Amino acid sequence: MLQQVEGSKAVARAVAACRPQVVCAYPISPQTHIVEEISRMVKAGELPGCEYVNVESEFAAMSGVIGSCAVGARSYTATASQGLLFMVEALYNVSGMGLPIVMTVANRAIGAPINIWNDHGDTMSQRDSGWLQLYAADNQEAADLHVQAFRIAEELSVPVMVCMDGFVLTHATEAVDVPDVGSVDAFLPPFVPRQVLDPDAPVSIGAMVGPEAFTEVRYLAHRRQLDALTVIPRVANEFAQHFGRTSGGLLHPYRTEGADLVVVALGSVLGTLQDVVDAQRSQGVAVGAVGLTSFRPFPYDAVRTALAGAHRVVVLERALAVGVGGIVAADVRTALVGTGVEQVTVVAGLGGRPITTASLGAMIGDAVAGRLPELTFLDLDHAVVDRELGRI
Repeated sequence: MLQQVEGSKAVARAVAACRPQVVCAYPISPQTHIVEEISRMVKAGELPGCEYVNVESEFAAMSGVIGSCAVGARSYTATASQGLLFMVEALYNVSGMGLPIVMTVANRAIGAPINIWNDHGDTMSQRDSGWLQLYAADNQEAADLHVQAFRIAEELSVPVMVCMDGFVLTHATEAVDVPDVGSVDAFLPPFVPRQVLDPDAPVSIGAMVGPEAFTEVRYLAHRRQLDALTVIPRVANEFAQHFGRTSGGLLHPYRTEGADLVVVALGSVLGTLQDVVDAQRSQGVAVGAVGLTSFRPFPYDAVRTALAGAHRVVVLERALAVGVGGIVAADVRTALVGTGVEQVTVVAGLGGRPITTASLGAMIGDAVAGRLPELTFLDLDHAVVDRELGRI
């Protein structure tokens, strides 16, 4: 049933419908409302069988769910920005041990300088940590992706980040059909761990591995990610059949039929981008969009297929690899090797800067005319930059 609800609370209630047994969390904006709502539900008896652990740091939060998941409990946490960076050592431990933990990341810029607003710099920095990364375009998809994430994580025994844009989604109130417990029970099987710490049958998990076996360990982690390229769309299709709506999957093409120019993006900017595509199409401009949901694993074949008819591709990034440029663009470029498609990168929305329809419209006009350089910073204040560079 549709209800007007803040994005954070929609996610919290979707997570609760998945019946987590342990939630370890430390609050950090803009993630705080998610774990506050789960805490309230546990205290009120609305989430029976769940232990909520309010820990002293984000590192402790991830360490806590490592322990709970390792003994066979369905486990969940959430974080953002600097909190995610504080977890980094433990993030690699989770993926290395194959623990199917689900974590929400309310995407937020990382400092210095301090910035609490949205971009994708936090999760993009952990793209090689071994976690699956699924990006929500809106709050309905954010809620739905959590239900799918538990299913994917536990089937493959891999951890999954569900990434939703901080403030833009987490603090936005809109109509969301929050999955209810009964429907989720019918879709998400009980958690049966592949390995479990049991005093009656003691084993070691995450112990020392020497050079003779470490490559094989990493290869197996790689293979599990590749397996996810099949599991993610299958779970999304089953979700659509069960819940009657489409969410998740690897990517979402939008009006790409006959498009000479296609813009690739991920996250909440997709709604604005689709509006701009509609406006441009009404003016006879052959433009389309592709929204990525799965960034890790990266769906190379699906991207190549989705962009097959394009002559130009613009990758719209909300993060920056300093000294290099685009992050998503590097993977798109790999997907397009040998196709001859012209590709440029546009970095936009860093630190929460608005990405407007006017700016996107002008960008598409420049791209169609071939005026975009290989790397562009949308709405860059050149006067400020030139002044600062003049001080060097």
